Amino acid sequence: MLLIGTVTVSWYLAVGAVLFVLGAVCMATKRNLLGVLMGVELVLNGANMNFIAFGSKVLRPEGSLGLDGQLIALFVIVLAAAEAAVALAIALNFYNNHNTVDVDRANELNG
Repeated sequence: MLLIGTVTVSWYLAVGAVLFVLGAVCMATKRNLLGVLMGVELVLNGANMNFIAFGSKVLRPEGSLGLDGQLIALFVIVLAAAEAAVALAIALNFYNNHNTVDVDRANELNG
């Protein structure tokens, strides 16, 4: 069945909210460190979708360039890349020490 009509900002906000919720559920339920990292990436991508939607020309104020959402999303992408690099280094180090990436085995890191 074909979609009749236009895709509005509310569709993008709904997709962003679904991505955010799926990422939060993934972070809460996964025991594997790589699964938790994938949940974090889903949360960040859901937030990016919402930033882009709020920066669209429908919602921006008059006289604005409308680049606020895109610039914040770009910053979040850079932050996600740095987070992924550091987290993967920690995961590899944890695997070398414990031969698993199960986050429940990380009890020796308690302060």
